[in-house]
Amino acid sequence: MNKRTPYDQNYYPPVPTGFTKWLRTNLLWQFFRFIIINLKMLRMVRKH
Repeated sequence: MNKRTPYDQNYYPPVPTGFTKWLRTNLLWQFFRFIIINLKMLRMVRKH
């Protein structure tokens, strides 16, 4: 039988690292990802 205690580590969500926070807030990285996603969509539209 597995006994779970309240406030155990399993109840808390994972905390993002500093690098992950930086990627989420950096406007240059977001713009780069925006361009990549748009290129992928254009490529998909051209195929069909």
